[in-house]
Amino acid sequence: MKYAYPVIFTKTSDEKNTILIEVPDLEILTEGFGVADSIEMARDAIGISGITLEDMNRPIPEPSEIDEIDLDKSEFASAGKSYISLVDVDFVKYRKKADNKMVRKNVTIPNWMNKAAEKEKINVSKVLQEALLEKISLIH
Repeated sequence: MKYAYPVIFTKTSDEKNTILIEVPDLEILTEGFGVADSIEMARDAIGISGITLEDMNRPIPEPSEIDEIDLDKSEFASAGKSYISLVDVDFVKYRKKADNKMVRKNVTIPNWMNKAAEKEKINVSKVLQEALLEKISLIH
């Protein structure tokens, strides 16, 4: 599921080229250094927020229309020149990238299969991961 959120970028005048970032729909405040880093920081913050909401069984807010955002009400309105841009995030891809914590699962296979896998030095966990990935890819 891919969303594009309006993001307020406020350029400061410091030596680090700091850009203050606000994503009003998700109540996110962060910062980056330079334009490219700031876009990446916004995307990362949106991704983390979205998958956290999913994990809490809460809905991810729909993005506002860009013309509904009032720069004068921005948290950083007095910190520098602000502008709005859209930043897109695919939450499914973001979760695949960010949520790679390994989880232990017990599986049951016939003894003969286990012995054959050991003899051939087959990594059963790897084979299971590959099979699940293929199955999941076919569903999505």
